[in-house]
Amino acid sequence: MANVLWLQGGACSGNTISFLNAEEPTVVDLITDFGINVLWHPSLGLQLGDEVQQLLHDCVNGKVPVDILVYEGSVVNAPNGTGEWNRFAGRPMKDWLTELSKIAGFVVAVGDCATYGGIPAMEPNPSESLGVQFLKRNKGGFLGADYVSQAGLPVINIPGCPSHPDWISQILVAVATGRVGDLTLDEFHRPQTFFRSFTQTGCTRNMHFSYKATTQDFGQRTGCLFYDMGCRGPMTHSSCNRILWNRVSSKTRAGMPCLGCTEPEFPFHDLKPGTVFKTQTVMGVPKELPAGINKKDYALMTVVSKDASPSWAGEDFFTV
Repeated sequence: MANVLWLQGGACSGNTISFLNAEEPTVVDLITDFGINVLWHPSLGLQLGDEVQQLLHDCVNGKVPVDILVYEGSVVNAPNGTGEWNRFAGRPMKDWLTELSKIAGFVVAVGDCATYGGIPAMEPNPSESLGVQFLKRNKGGFLGADYVSQAGLPVINIPGCPSHPDWISQILVAVATGRVGDLTLDEFHRPQTFFRSFTQTGCTRNMHFSYKATTQDFGQRTGCLFYDMGCRGPMTHSSCNRILWNRVSSKTRAGMPCLGCTEPEFPFHDLKPGTVFKTQTVMGVPKELPAGINKKDYALMTVVSKDASPSWAGEDFFTV
């Protein structure tokens, strides 16, 4: 039996909502089939008020073991490092995180706010928010660069805005069933099983990308979204087009550009107002290119691809 304690800091509950929609496995499967005991969760916990406070104290004091501490949302430190803007169970939430992280077997950060600081940590960051062990690309965050849990691992990061529900449930299963040794973390502590490949992997528009057959409208069922619509699929690490959302679709399959929400820079605040869904270019060449492509090669590829584009590259293959 693995005890899971789920806390929420500066967040919108989006990752909780996503988690409750997990399918492989479901939240019920986690409890009935994989031996997970949810000590407390903001939406599932039965304890209220003083009962929650007593449970947390029992965890800190070692009376109730915390095998997996899941943290959703940014760590709010405002004002002036006190954390008083985000109080929970009688004290700043950051104080609970400090103490619980010392006794937790594993710490899992869920969602962009918890992993990198996310939207709350955007400049000028009035809430003084940090990710649990990162602030954007800078390692350290709230717990510090050298932090490791009782099991000897750093914070396991599952980014996304929100995280895919099955990423969350499958990582919890891996940890709870002792298969954590199978997890290889990348430089941002993301499990490579979900974040090694790019979002473009499995995208149904890859042939349009190859021929530079573009679209300039949302919801279109044909045409690449990279060249004009600001799609970040070729530069974003995620499995959104391999493990579909609701087992049905993804942003790009629905005609919506990937926003790059699993990367530390999200949301990309350096974009000009009104250009989130527009590819940023310099003399016609995108400012950011897919991995392994330089500007000279891109320019040559553009000419060759357009010239070689077959007539069917612009056809709607979904028409019945």
